[in-house]
Parts: sequence; structure tokens; C-alpha cells
Amino acid sequence: MGGKYMPHPDYQESRIEWIGQYPKDWKITRVKFESYVKARVGWHGLKSDDFTDEGPYLVTGSDFRGPLISWEECYHCDLDRYEQDPYIQLKEKDLLITKDGTIGKVALVSGLDGKATLNSGVFVVRPLADNYTSKFYFWLLQSSVFTGFVDFNKTGSTIVHLYQDTFVNFRYALPSFHEQLAINDFLSHETVKIDTLIEKQQQLIKLLKEKRQAVISHAVTKGLNPDAPMRDSGVEWLGEVPEHWEVKQLQHLVEQGRRIMYGIVLPGPNVDVGVPIVKGGDVKPGRLNPNSLCKTTFEIESCYERSRLKEGDLVYSIRGTIGDVEIVPKEIEGANLTQDAARIAPAKGVNNLWLKYTLESTQVFSQLEVGSAGAAVKGVNICDLKKAYIPVPPENEMTKLSDHIERLLSKMDKLSVDCDRQIKLLQERRTALISAAVTGKIDVRSWVAPEQIQNHKEAAA
Repeated sequence: MGGKYMPHPDYQESRIEWIGQYPKDWKITRVKFESYVKARVGWHGLKSDDFTDEGPYLVTGSDFRGPLISWEECYHCDLDRYEQDPYIQLKEKDLLITKDGTIGKVALVSGLDGKATLNSGVFVVRPLADNYTSKFYFWLLQSSVFTGFVDFNKTGSTIVHLYQDTFVNFRYALPSFHEQLAINDFLSHETVKIDTLIEKQQQLIKLLKEKRQAVISHAVTKGLNPDAPMRDSGVEWLGEVPEHWEVKQLQHLVEQGRRIMYGIVLPGPNVDVGVPIVKGGDVKPGRLNPNSLCKTTFEIESCYERSRLKEGDLVYSIRGTIGDVEIVPKEIEGANLTQDAARIAPAKGVNNLWLKYTLESTQVFSQLEVGSAGAAVKGVNICDLKKAYIPVPPENEMTKLSDHIERLLSKMDKLSVDCDRQIKLLQERRTALISAAVTGKIDVRSWVAPEQIQNHKEAAA
């Protein structure tokens, strides 16, 4: 990493792919030579019923919140379960790393106000002696040197487990204890600035999503003319609508003979040549294409005609993440549905893009969401979907509304893409800075926080 940061005076070659060169006064070592590493061996019969609302904390990877553990959100277990495995009883300043699912997430144990233990998806790592600080490991395990090690040890295209035998043989270059402290001070200061910039971009994306929803919801329920006379729609969720608009149930806006229908096809083994199948999770921008969808055998051609899709139909996710809507492109005409998606075939004179946005509006979604409240798996009843009340403008206004919404959303989507790009660049810079510091590519031993320099200047003035 160039620029304002200086390298160490002397380097030597490690001959280790993920390390490369390292400072001459550092030493190559392995996790197992420096660290105590333990994880829960299996579950010891631990079942979901053993998760309690009080007692010792039971830490899982989902409790990691940035660099720390969210104790308020942790499950608990009883004392017997805690005492069952003393090797994973946590201490203040322990380092935790996830080894299953999203591997390599790290967090420091801080603010521990009671007993705590681990589930089976997390390692606890602590120094065997006073030769390193857990905070140095915290940064090391976020660096490209560690991800390079993981990539080198992958046994396939995807790694879903970080095995203990693999982790403890992770080789890295270890600086002196004093330099570890300097590296931690440097990275703690510099990454906060980057994280603040990332958070601002994330907040802007959130605001753009809220504005996007507001633009859609206002346009499809109030129209484009702010001076248009309004009337009570008679529907609590819709409120007032333009006086010349109608209010109809969704079932009265679909093509005759093609009623609103959910799929009854459960996908079997995915085949190379067959009928594309749309699941609820496929109802996303860019997902409705032959390359993204699973396929099933041609036997469904005659069996499931009633839920067949045509170009221009809408598909609506009715299970899990409900309320996503997409227009069926020509490329998947003839596809079918599973039970967690519904087909809506707009009638002649009903603009499908206008209807898509109307179904995405807060007012229409609220009618459907209330019926799914309290369910273990959220879902929309197909009868509720058919009976959802829709504010319906004249056909020419449908086109004007959809064009208006498209123009505004295009600008917002461009801003969101720019924010995502900025976040990616900032995250890459963060990783590069961490990697450069923990591998000795930059020398931070003489680094002093700008605030301290300013304080010294003021004191000397």
C-alpha cells in the first residue's frame, strides 16, 4: 500500500503463498503454537428445547455485531449445559471466530457480565502466553492473509466448514508484542473513519429505499395531479383516492379464464432440458431468466396447465418474503410455479407495469401483510390476494403513472448503484489497510494519532 505509509526497512521471503514477504524481525509461526483453540464437539445432545431465556449465555455466530457480541440477543442455556464443557467457557478478551456457514466472522468478548459458552459453530481463541494480544488476532483474521489461507485450503468450489485441524495450522508472521499494540492502535483509529463512511453510504441507500417506496405509494393512490378532487375510497388502507378513479378487487383486473393462481408444482431433481420453475425466491430483479431458474421434466406440460406463465404476466411471492412482484419476460414463457408464488394475468386494458407498482405500494401490501401476521412462516392466502382492493385510474393514466414512476426510480436506482460501488471500494480499502498492517507491508511503529499530534501542538503553543 503506497502513499503516506512507509514500508519496513528489511524483508525476507516466506515461501508461503498467502504470506509472501514479511519483515525480517517478525517470525513465522502457526496458530497452534501460540493459541488455545476450542469449539463445542458436536452438540452433546443439545436440542432447541435447551435454549432458555435465562442462565449462562449461549453464543452463536448470529450474535456477532461488528467487532463485539450482542449479549442482549444471545440465547441462554442452563448451568448443567454450561458446566458440561469447561473448555469453551468464555472469558473477557477471548476472540471468537465462526467456523460454519459464513466462516471467518470475528468478534471480541467484551462486557461479559456472567457465564457464557458456545454453540457448535464458533471457535474460542486465546493466547497460550503473553506473546500476542487477541486484538492483533482480531485484525489478522480479517486480512487477506487469512482469506488467502482459507482459499488455499478449500477442498471444493465452496467451503462451508473451517475445520479445527486446518485452522490451527494457519501460518502467519508475528511481530513483537509492542508492534502488535501499535498495529491495533493504528487500525482501530483508521478503520473507524472508513466504517463511518460506509455507514453513511448505507444510510443513504436506506433513505433511497424509503423514498422509492414513498414515490410508488403516493403515485398509485393519489395520482399525478395534486389539484384533483379526492373522495374516500371506503377502504381503510387506501384512504382518499382521486374522485374519478375506481376501487376494485384484484380478481376483477385479471384476464378472463386465467384467474389468480398459485403453483402446485414441487420441483424435483433439476434437469438440463425441461420446464423452468419459478419459486418465491426467484421473484427478484434479474432472476426470471432461463439461466437462473431450476427446470423440471416435461410431464408438467399437461398436468399443470392452470398455472402456466405467459409473457407479461405478473408473479407475486406469497411465502417467506412476501410481496415481491416481477413481470414475466418472453424468455421464460411457458414456465410454471411452485406453491410459494402466484400468477396474476392482467386483463386487456390493465397496464402490467402500473399493476406491478400498485401491488408494491404500502397501501396494498398492508392489506395482505395483516393476514400473514403471527404465522411461523409468513404467507399470503390466495383468497386474500384476490380480494385485495386496488385503486384503478383510467387506462391512459395507468401509462402516465408507470412512466412517471419509472423515471424517478431510474434516478434513485442509479444513486443506489453508486452507493453500492462506494461501499465496495471502501470495504476493499479497509481490507487492504488491515492486510498491509498485519503483514508488515507498512510500518506503523512510529504512527501517532492526528489528535495526539494536535494536542501536543496546542500544549506547546
